[in-house]
Amino acid sequence: TTYTSSGTYSYSTTNAEGCDSTATLNLTVRHSTTSTSTEDVCDTYTWNGTTYTSSGTYSYSTTNAEGCDSTATLNLTVRHSTTSTSTEDVCDTYTWNGTTYTSSGTYSYSTTNAEGCDSTATLNLTVRHSTTSTSAEDVCDTYTWNGTTYTSSGTYSYSTTNAEGCDSTATLNLTVRHSTTSTSTEDVCDTYTWNGTTYTSSGTYSYS
Repeated sequence: TTYTSSGTYSYSTTNAEGCDSTATLNLTVRHSTTSTSTEDVCDTYTWNGTTYTSSGTYSYSTTNAEGCDSTATLNLTVRHSTTSTSTEDVCDTYTWNGTTYTSSGTYSYSTTNAEGCDSTATLNLTVRHSTTSTSAEDVCDTYTWNGTTYTSSGTYSYSTTNAEGCDSTATLNLTVRHSTTSTSTEDVCDTYTWNGTTYTSSGTYSYS
């Protein structure tokens, strides 16, 4: 007979002399225990002193309070966080994940990935800057600027690339004032005084 619980049991038979033989069993049955737990985690899970980094079914055996086997089973699902790094070299501004950056630096953006764990993106950003300059000139007749000759007033711009490889825009506020010329013809006897000078012979003369 197999017994699974504590108790006092007796067994009667006949002994070698043909008389009653009664055996009594005082039985204490202590029980083993089992337990099962289920965990769904990101990256790592520490259970009974061991750290797990991958999904699986794990067991842990020890002795329970009654001195019998105690077996624990862990059904573990490990979902993983993700990281990514990108490098950008830009002029002036860079928009990344909804934020516009105007200076160089290392920036991070945290969200949740498709597995429901952390997703951390890192941006190594170099921002090179465009330049602008403005000059004003007031000249007579013509002005040559960056290889172009201008003969009328106006605001002009010239675009090139600066030492950082970004746009360089120069603006010229130009005022052009114009020289004047006039010609007169005179037919006189003996002498002619013009602009303070007396002429006594025919010819073409100029005064500036």
